[in-house]
Amino acid sequence: MRKIFTNGDFYTFDPIKPKVEAVVVENGRFIDSGSHEEIMTYWKGLNTEVVNLEGKTVTPGLVDSHLHMSAIAINLLHVDVTGITSKEEMLYKIKSKAMTLLPGEWLLGRGWDENLFTDGGIPTISELDYVAPHNPLFIPRVCGHAALVNRKALEVSGYHTEMSIPQGGAIVVDDMTKQPTGLILESASEIFKQFIPEYSLEDLKGALRKTIQDAMQKGLTSVHTNDPGFLGGLHNTYKLFDELLNQEQLGLRSNLLIDHEYLNDLKESGMYTGFGNETLQIGAVKLFADGAFGRRTALLSEPYHDEPNEYGEAMYSNEELYDIIRKARELSMPIAVHTIGDQALENVLNQLDKFPTVGYRDRLIHVQALRKELIPRLAVPSRIADIQPRFVVGDFPWVEERLGPERLPLAYAWKTLINSNVICAGGSDSPVEQMDPLLGIHAAVTRKAPGDTHKGWNITEKLTMQEAFKLFTKMGAYPTNEETIKGTISRGKLADMTVYSQNPFELEDPDELLNTVIEMTIIGGDIKYIKSTSA
Repeated sequence: MRKIFTNGDFYTFDPIKPKVEAVVVENGRFIDSGSHEEIMTYWKGLNTEVVNLEGKTVTPGLVDSHLHMSAIAINLLHVDVTGITSKEEMLYKIKSKAMTLLPGEWLLGRGWDENLFTDGGIPTISELDYVAPHNPLFIPRVCGHAALVNRKALEVSGYHTEMSIPQGGAIVVDDMTKQPTGLILESASEIFKQFIPEYSLEDLKGALRKTIQDAMQKGLTSVHTNDPGFLGGLHNTYKLFDELLNQEQLGLRSNLLIDHEYLNDLKESGMYTGFGNETLQIGAVKLFADGAFGRRTALLSEPYHDEPNEYGEAMYSNEELYDIIRKARELSMPIAVHTIGDQALENVLNQLDKFPTVGYRDRLIHVQALRKELIPRLAVPSRIADIQPRFVVGDFPWVEERLGPERLPLAYAWKTLINSNVICAGGSDSPVEQMDPLLGIHAAVTRKAPGDTHKGWNITEKLTMQEAFKLFTKMGAYPTNEETIKGTISRGKLADMTVYSQNPFELEDPDELLNTVIEMTIIGGDIKYIKSTSA
């Protein structure tokens, strides 16, 4: 059926028609746009449904260019300690969860951030043993690059002091006793994960369904999500998303980043970048080049300012990076690489320069620490800077101590990247940050947390409201080479739109953006979410 969405304030992000009052949708695509009078005069007919938007503001559908839908879903099955501001509260939540479990059941969770604690540092292994004495415990930090375990988890995993630790990881021990503190870093988590029972596909499917519905409630019409490591591999991941999106037709368009460990599975299954349809596609090959600033595992070219002997960790040698990219290129696939530190970025760029492009863009994810000479190497049509503006809120001010004053001007430097003609797309990396694009947009514009009274961290890097919205709409189509079929409200493109309770582009105070309510999420011309009820 043909539909007219009218009496709206449409910001199209199409330079040919930047603003219109009405659009016409047929077969899931825009076929016309213009004034209310023009559209109603020409298109209204017996077989046309008219949706009156009552003057509300509309943009192209919001896109999150990098998150982990499965990790968000699994958090629904775990103890969630995200945002907790005291160690005492965290330990209380763990103890409460432990009381619901049988002895020997794993106690799982995610989300702690010691930088938020007002009553001390990271819980000790003795404190964790006290609140969960009979259950092996595994709770990753909010960034996913560190985790906490108790002695029961060490026992179950067979830990001993001579144990071989996976490359790039560490089990932190006390300087005096040489005994584990309960903190593990990076790939050392694999020692414990192999003993954690897998959830059933039905459990995962139910949690993933709720996560997809929540994404649409936040105004998202498309996501680029990395999940095989949480959902039991390539085939289970594709199966779950296929059942929810293509069979149940929940609506959310999803591009699946596939971890490089599953390259052989991709080859054997005949899947490739672009495999699927406009709702569900296989995307790039995902890998990590380094860690994060929180535990000083992001790889820097110069030492950490607050730890002069520490440079961070390379997850792979240059030879291993080369080999992973070579295998991806043999399948004509692009790569998506977690690169937070400047040396990690340089290492990846050095290897990418040895390979021709494959028609799709490679993604450099996060790029939080830059050097001036690296920026032109990002500013090429075959590369994307996949950035997360909300990290400014989560990482400042403590990241200033990590990097020092000399590196700060090119840290989280989104405006510099855009002005240097680097193609940038915006994401959340949820569950590291919340799956809420308006929070990311607010952070890009203000570079501070809601309610902060200062002017923002490195204010020269602030984006305008239009620039920030484009990161999460128009530019979200570029990492997947879909800019010709979505990202703007234009004739012939997929009819994906987000409708807001107020006009974000006319706000006097950017903080007012956080009072904006998502009124509708429209995907392919179908209303998949409407305030107070779901389609």
